[in-house]
Formats: sequence, C-alpha cells, structure tokens
Amino acid sequence: MEDTQPKPATPEPSPAHSPAPTPVPSLVPSPVPSPIPSPAVDRIAVPTANHVEHLNVNQIQVVVRRCSSPNVTEETTYFLPRNPVVDAGTNTDPPVVCCPLLHRFCPCPPRGLLASLVTKVLLAAVLFGVVWSITEKECLPGGNLFGITVLFICAVTGGKIVSLIRLPKLPPFPPLLGMLLMGFLLRNIPVVTDAVYIDFRWSASLRNIALAVILARAGLGLDASALKKLKSVCVRVAMGPCLLEACTIALISHFLMGLPWVWGFILGFVLGAVSPAVVVPSMLLLQKDGYGVEQGIPTLLMAAGSFDDILAITGFTTCLGMAFATGSTWYNLLRGILEVAGGMVAGILLGFLIQYFPSVDQKHLVMKRSFLVLGLSVFAVFGSGVAGFPGSGGLCTLVLAFLAGLGWGTDKARVEEVVGRAWDVFQPLLFGLIGAEIRIMQLEGHTVGLGIATLLIALLVRLLFTFVCVLCAGFNFKEKVFIALAWMPKATVQAAIGSTALDMARTKDDTDLQKYGMDVLTVAVLGILLTAPVGALIIGLAGPRLLQKPKNLAWGEPVKHNLSAFFLGTAAGAEGDSETPITYESTL
Repeated sequence: MEDTQPKPATPEPSPAHSPAPTPVPSLVPSPVPSPIPSPAVDRIAVPTANHVEHLNVNQIQVVVRRCSSPNVTEETTYFLPRNPVVDAGTNTDPPVVCCPLLHRFCPCPPRGLLASLVTKVLLAAVLFGVVWSITEKECLPGGNLFGITVLFICAVTGGKIVSLIRLPKLPPFPPLLGMLLMGFLLRNIPVVTDAVYIDFRWSASLRNIALAVILARAGLGLDASALKKLKSVCVRVAMGPCLLEACTIALISHFLMGLPWVWGFILGFVLGAVSPAVVVPSMLLLQKDGYGVEQGIPTLLMAAGSFDDILAITGFTTCLGMAFATGSTWYNLLRGILEVAGGMVAGILLGFLIQYFPSVDQKHLVMKRSFLVLGLSVFAVFGSGVAGFPGSGGLCTLVLAFLAGLGWGTDKARVEEVVGRAWDVFQPLLFGLIGAEIRIMQLEGHTVGLGIATLLIALLVRLLFTFVCVLCAGFNFKEKVFIALAWMPKATVQAAIGSTALDMARTKDDTDLQKYGMDVLTVAVLGILLTAPVGALIIGLAGPRLLQKPKNLAWGEPVKHNLSAFFLGTAAGAEGDSETPITYESTL
C-alpha cells in the first residue's frame, strides 16, 4: 500500500548562510500526476520552478515543490535572509555600516576626491613644517618666504580670473593683467602689506631669474630659416617703430620729466618693445577666421614682433651699461659697445659648447640640455652684474640660446617645452613683483601725469610711423590702419626689464638714481595697464572690420610656420606652433 505520509525534506545546510533557512513542510494535491518520480529530487530540494515572495526587506520566502509519488506533492518553504552576513570573497563577516548614506559619501578609509584633498593638505603641511624648522621666521607672516608664497598664489588666481573674462568674438584678456593687479593690491592694502613682506634683494633676484628665463625662451624661439626669408616690409616694421619711439620718449622725458639723456633712452627702449603675449593670440584668432590671411598680415606681425623685442632689449642693455658707468661720455659710449661685443662673443662660445655637450648618445638628453640653457642664462644675467658689465648678460643669453637651438635642429622643441614650463612658474612672480613695486603713497601726481603724457605722445608717433613703414607693401588703406593699431600693446618686455634699472640703482645706494629708476618703472607699469587691454580690444574689434577674408581657396593650403612664437603665455605658446596658411611673404 502506498505511503501517503510524506517524508519531511531535510535540505543540506549551506555553510555560507547563517542562520539556516526554516523549512515548513505541507501537503498539496497535485493536479497533474508525475509519471516517474526522480530519485535526485527526493534527496535534494532543487529551487526550480520556485515561487518567490518578498516578506520584508530582510527576508525572502522560497517555496520548493517535489513529487514523492504520482498523487502526492510535497511543498517546503524556506525563509532566506536577503543579504548574506558572510563575505563570499573573504569568508568573513562584513564590516558593520552604521549609516549607509554617510559611508557612501565619506568612505572609510577615504578614497577619490576626499583622499586627494587630504593628501595635498598633508603634503603642504609637511613641506611647511620642514621649511619652518629650517628657516623659522621666514615662513611666518612678515617673512620673505611667506610673502613670496602668498604673492605667487594670488598672482596665479588673478591671472585665472582675468582669463575667464571673455567677450563674444573678442580675444581673451591677457592673464598678466590679473597678476599685475594682484601684486599692486597686496602692496597697497594696509593690513596685508605688513604681512606680505618681500625684501628688495629677494624681489630683484626673482625678477632677474624671470628675465633670464624669458630671454632663453626668446633665443630658442628664433629660427635661422625665418631670418633669411624676411622681406624688407618685415624689417621696416620690426626696426623702424621701435627705434623712433625710443628716440621720441628719450626726447620728451628729458624735457617733461627731467630725466638725463641716457635714462631717457633707457625708458625709450623699455617702452619701445611690442608685446607678442598680446599680439600673437589676437592674430591667431583672426587668422583662424581667415581675416588678413591672403595678405599675410598675421604672419607679418607675429614675425616682426620677435625682432622688435630683441632690438629693444639690445638697446636697453647698452644704455644700462652706460648709465652706471663712471667716466667721460665717450668712454661710457665705448664701454657700452664693448659690453655688447663681449656679450655676443660669450654667447657664441657658450652656444657652441652646449651644441655638442651633452652628446646625443647620453641618457636624459632633454633634461640636461634644458638645465644647461637655463643655468647658463641665469649665470649670464647675474654674472655680468658681478663682473661689472650688466649690459652684456641679456645679449649673451639670447645668443647662446639661439645658437644652441640652431645646432639641435628639431630636437629643440622639447627643450622649448621645458623652458616654457619654467616660464609658467616665473611669469606670476614677475608680474606680481612688478605690481608690488608700485606704492600709491610714494607716487607723485605730476610724475604719473607727465608719464602718461609721454606715453601717449610716443604711441601717436609710433602709430603714424608704422603706417608709413607699410605704405609700399601692397596693403590697402584699411589694412595699413589695422597694422598700425595692432603694433601698440606692451606687456611682457616692460615687466621683464622695467625694474632692472631700479634694482641696480638700489645696489649703488644713490637717491637720484633710485628716483630715475622708479620713474622708469612707473611709466612701464602705466604702459602695461593702458595698452595691453586696450590693444587686445582694438585688435579684436578692428580686425573683422578692416581686414578681408581670402577670396581664393588656394590660400587656405597649410604650410608649416617656422618662427616659434615667444614671450607668450601657455595657451598662446601652444597655438604658435600650429599650421598657418600660405601668406603674402611666403609667395614672394
């Protein structure tokens, strides 16, 4: 006789689940008889064709049916926990989470953004602790290291804020304006001024290092092939306005501001340089839209700006050596010429030296070359002052960097990248320190007024003479007006060499020389503040109205632009190496 009493199922307990599920047997008549019972099903409760019901958030009900005979079906109900209490990977109990939401956003131990922030704060704290334990008061408010750090952070922040100011269809404002203004504010806020203190010797050293870096970048940016291809119009635009503006400023400053002739020419060559940091990004933006490309105007201005700056720096170093020399006028003039010749000879020797050393078979070639270029540049700038020939250091740096890049060929691009990173560090320091040199309480109203008058008269003469220089270059009237207007902005060179004369005057401890140096620096800062933003706006507004887009599509064929832009910020420097269309000069 068939046994109608079902045997209770005894499922094998799983070691991975605790507590074990609670079986609840029950008998339910089967509507469909099973012809052949399976012995495997008799021994194991297989969860096939299961009916699952969710009782609550912590349990799952599983009902397993099996047929022990054709007429009897046995059901077993299991109550399983929703989440296993044992980690399947480690076979251990999982950690207890008190607040899942807090654990989601603040994991323990921290990861992601929170961990990165904690790590950076820890690194900064350790660095501060190490430096403080060595220098003590220098790292505290009122110390030089504290002042330099605060100035650098504020200058970088100011540059970022200014670069975010963008107007439709206009080039961005140069970040150097924000850096300059932040340094000016730190120096002229009473409470902050006492805490952010930087000794003038520290400030002068940092500015001279920045000058060495920017001169090395200028020398590496020059290309011998571009020098050979320059036409007469580019030479006229590069040399004529710079020399005439320097002479005009020397004449006006001598009679209006009372500067000696040699100091007038120092001021003239400081203000005579145009700033590619403003001109080149604006030209690239117009070139991207096709304005003036067929006539070659963007290429003309970018190429001429490089040599305009080198001419201004050479004239400045020559006059600087004459200003601090003792003796007769003819002796000082001869001394200035000898300083220029000595700087060129030293630059040639050092340039050929680092062409071959390190050799190309050595490891870490780029880093070694970059170190030698930067190290020799800083040594030339500082060493020339120690040797008593301050005018030769800048020219020596330009020549050695140019000859070294000429010997390295295409490999110099990687060295330029390293030097560009060094400039990214010293650019905020340079403009921040320049702004910090201007103190409102020490400014004289008539000096500022006469300086602005001198600057405006010189700019008017420069614009007119630039228009004359491009009369026979094949441009129409609107294009000539645009070239004259675009040849106005001043920024980087003025910041690099504007304070050099003042620094040298402070070492001489001469009150009159310090006054002359402060006048030069004040007018240089005024020139940056007035011409850099106005020049960028004029180029952006006048370009689409005065320049023409190319009518012939063949002008859009790309060719490599061999003259690397220099004296630029990171963004402009990256675009300066891009391909540019065929231009007026390249087809001659």
